[in-house]
Amino acid sequence: MKGFLCMVLLLCGIMGSASGQRIVVAQDGSGKFRNIQDAINSLDTLSQTERVVFIKNGVYNEKLFITRSYVRLQGESEKGVIIQTSLPRDVWRCANPDDWGAATVNVKGHDLTFENLTILNTYGFTATKDTVVNCVGESGQNSGTKKAYALPREANEPEGSKIVRKNGHQFSMRSFPGAIRLVFKNCTLRAGGGDTVSPWDVEAGMYYFQNCTMEGDVDFYCPRGWAYAEECRFICHNLNAAIWHDGSSNASCKTVLKDCVFEGDPGFKLGRFHREAQFYLINCQFAETMADADIYWVTSAPKPLQWGKRVYYYNCHRKGGDFIWHADNLQTASVSLKQITPEWTFDGKWNPLKNKSRQKN
Repeated sequence: MKGFLCMVLLLCGIMGSASGQRIVVAQDGSGKFRNIQDAINSLDTLSQTERVVFIKNGVYNEKLFITRSYVRLQGESEKGVIIQTSLPRDVWRCANPDDWGAATVNVKGHDLTFENLTILNTYGFTATKDTVVNCVGESGQNSGTKKAYALPREANEPEGSKIVRKNGHQFSMRSFPGAIRLVFKNCTLRAGGGDTVSPWDVEAGMYYFQNCTMEGDVDFYCPRGWAYAEECRFICHNLNAAIWHDGSSNASCKTVLKDCVFEGDPGFKLGRFHREAQFYLINCQFAETMADADIYWVTSAPKPLQWGKRVYYYNCHRKGGDFIWHADNLQTASVSLKQITPEWTFDGKWNPLKNKSRQKN
């Protein structure tokens, strides 16, 4: 009898593990954890079944480090769950060798879903001016030489110091190589500087955004690899560029933006690229404040283009009148409108709409 009971308990444990796990985070103590990072850290690192961290409404002043995979961070409501920190990238890099920790949400795990959340880097919204800070990372004061990981210095920066721009690089979300198959649904990602949304795996990155609001300064949406965004709102506070893409690892890398809306300060430009890139804008709407400037190649980029300019539009319109450059030209690409789906975007390796991962070798 005792052996039978042990077998039943073992089977129940296996079934419970296979069916996934749900952890509740609540600041009022009604959940298992009061903060999000503790909930993430409690998850085992070997599971290949999606676990849900359900986050009740509240303002969570946290910087998240996500190294677990197969996790869904699910907020009670997009406006009600706010995860925020205040940190310019330059300040972080003065004391650290890389960007791991420079964002509000720092991601190394794969197969992750972020849903019904607001993720903020508030520095640019609260800073009143540019500042100068002591910067060991820039000056190499500890070793007598400039550290190899230091960011480029400006010509007028004093030795041992760094000018921190009010609208400089400020990550809301920054991912790293290996952090692939990331999904964002019904999320707001905001920063008062550039590179707000930075999914950065140029070799294998695959990212899907649906019904999200993204806001920031120059290149504030800057995926590398493969990306698909639909029904999203982009708000730009810089005149150089709102969106950016790096598709240099593979000719099939692309960023698709479908049924999206673009707004911004008067004179904002739609986008640019410094490396090989491929843009598809389908059924997008542009604000009247957008400048008369096509997505452009930055001529000062270190390498010439080998695959040419690949920027395609279909049924995109601007309030107040269209510009010539975003007229339909999809016919010049080797794809039909019907083919442009998330699964096509990711070369058949992943279909986020089926809510499961499928990686082809």
